[in-house]
Amino acid sequence: MSDGGPGAAGRGFGDRDGWYAGLAGVVVAAGAVITDPEGRVLLVKPNYRDHWSLPGGICEFGEEPQAGCRREVAEELGLDLPVGRLLITDWSQPFGDQARPIMHFVFDGGQMPDGSGIVLQQDELDGYRFTAPGELPGYLPPHVLRRVAGALRARAAGSVIYLPAQEA
Repeated sequence: MSDGGPGAAGRGFGDRDGWYAGLAGVVVAAGAVITDPEGRVLLVKPNYRDHWSLPGGICEFGEEPQAGCRREVAEELGLDLPVGRLLITDWSQPFGDQARPIMHFVFDGGQMPDGSGIVLQQDELDGYRFTAPGELPGYLPPHVLRRVAGALRARAAGSVIYLPAQEA
């Protein structure tokens, strides 16, 4: 009997550590849809990208996506907001088929009346803004726009959406 992990014996692996080390890796990212009372979406402007995005980022090793989202929102915006339910998951491989794919988890970050209380993380962000849904295409690249639009649909419907990668 092998203790090499699920399916390890059938693949000729004898030790669990070697089996796990050979598994494909994936990057986990988490973000939040936060809106104001008018339904405008809070976007942040990273200083290392030419486009805007949702608050959030890469989860740390072993960090649950919802916890990573809360941590990233706190780091980026100085806000300790409760992170609500999952709205959307999205798989992408933006750096080519030889790079690790990214699983994006977008959670409901709730509503805030305005930007008061936001303390921007100066090392990574140049600004923030609340943006009407109809204006999002002017701020977000297509792949992020799909994710945000899907998250808004899921929030309105009370559902969760899996948004598979689009064919190039």
